[in-house]
Formats: sequence, structure tokens, C-alpha cells
Amino acid sequence: MELRLFLIGCVLFFTAMFMLAVKKYFKTSLSQRLFKKVYSWLDTGWTALIIASFIMFFFIQAFKIPSGSMRETLLEGDHLFANKFIYGFRIPFTSNGKKYAALKKVRRGDIVIFQCPPEALTISERESGIKKDYIKRCVAVAGDKVEIKDKKLYINNIFVNDTYATFGDYAIFQKFNLFNTRKEYQKAWEKGKFTLISASFIRDNFGPVVVPEGHYMMMGDNRDFSFDSRFWGPLSDKYIKGKALFLYWPVKRWRII
Repeated sequence: MELRLFLIGCVLFFTAMFMLAVKKYFKTSLSQRLFKKVYSWLDTGWTALIIASFIMFFFIQAFKIPSGSMRETLLEGDHLFANKFIYGFRIPFTSNGKKYAALKKVRRGDIVIFQCPPEALTISERESGIKKDYIKRCVAVAGDKVEIKDKKLYINNIFVNDTYATFGDYAIFQKFNLFNTRKEYQKAWEKGKFTLISASFIRDNFGPVVVPEGHYMMMGDNRDFSFDSRFWGPLSDKYIKGKALFLYWPVKRWRII
């Protein structure tokens, strides 16, 4: 979105500059008045769009909750602002995802907005070059051992009493031995292979796995109905966009997140 605004702003800028170059050909009073009005709109437009794209790329971006994976913390249709600079600035038009001047690192419990990794997209979405954003909660960081036993989350062998988690399905899918060794399980998870496996094999009993360096484990608060890192693997830091900051719509749900 921010790149699109920037490009439109550039088009308006060059159009405004072209109008200045041909201004001398507007000689009648009517044409001069028309010129001033059009030029004024163009000048205001390109300035506003470029400033807006700059703010959205580096500082604050609006985001709409697309699904129910974060219920009851965030509901479908909620609108919020994301803090984009807290995890560091990304150099524009680079693809390595490296960030600079981070104020803090992603921590357990943070509600994070990120670009959907390729493993979470369908084949047709990947072929079409579709990009979309997800919002989930970070439950583990690099080096953490993660395991889910009968819907209960364990980090580094310690039960996490995550009061924000909700469960809409009372059924518990039993554990299945999908691989012969933990190493095979870990490798398949890191490569996003679990998207090819039935959710019933993974949802309620998962791991143990260790979050690799430069990655995070993301899960929706609506645990039984969230397509998250259990299925498509650990999230690389390069996909992180920002931290959920402030819920501004609907008005009755205003709050700092």
C-alpha cells in the first residue's frame, strides 16, 4: 500500500512539474484560473501522498482484522494502528528484510503484524504473487523449545498460563507420531511441510520443536481456529512489519493494545 501511494505521489509530482513547464501557454484569464486550480490540487495531492507513504512505511500503518483467529482479543473488522518503527527500520526497495535502529526486539506476548510467509499461501496465491498480512501473538522466540500437550502450551518445558488464549472446540485431537525422530519432525516443521498434514494431527498436540535463530513462533489467540506457526512453520524476522498499537474502530472498543 505504501509503495502504491508513493508511486501515485510521484506521478502527481511529475504532472505538476510538467504543468509549471507549460504554464506560459495559458494566456487567457479563464485558462489561467483553471491552471491554478488544477495545479493546486496536484501540488497538494503529491505532497500528501508522499508524506503519507513515508509515514506508513516507517512509522504507523492502519490495519483491519481479516479473520477470527485472534478472538476474543481482536475481532473481525476491528481497525487498529500498528507501530512499524519499534522493531526497526527496513531500507526501502531491499529484499533481505534487515532492520536497523530497533527500539526493542519481538518478545513473547507481543501482538505482531507480519507479511504472510510463502509457506502459508496456497499454490495459486504464490503463483499470482499475492501478498497479505497476518496478525498473531508471538508465543516463542529463537532458542525456545515449544510443545503443545492436549491444547496446553509449554515453553522450555514450563506450562504457559496464557489467559488470552481461547478454545472453541472441546474435542482434543490425540497425538500422532508423524516422524521417526525429533530431528525429522523439526526439519519438516521448519520447511512448512505441516500445511500438507491434517490439522487434527497438529492442532492440539504439537512438537517439541526449537524455534531457529532469526525466527518466531506465532499463534492466534483463538487456538482451535487459527492457521499459524503450528502449520506453516517458524516466522522469519524479515516478514515482521510492526506491533499492534491502538484499536481505534469501532469506537466502543477503543484501547491501547
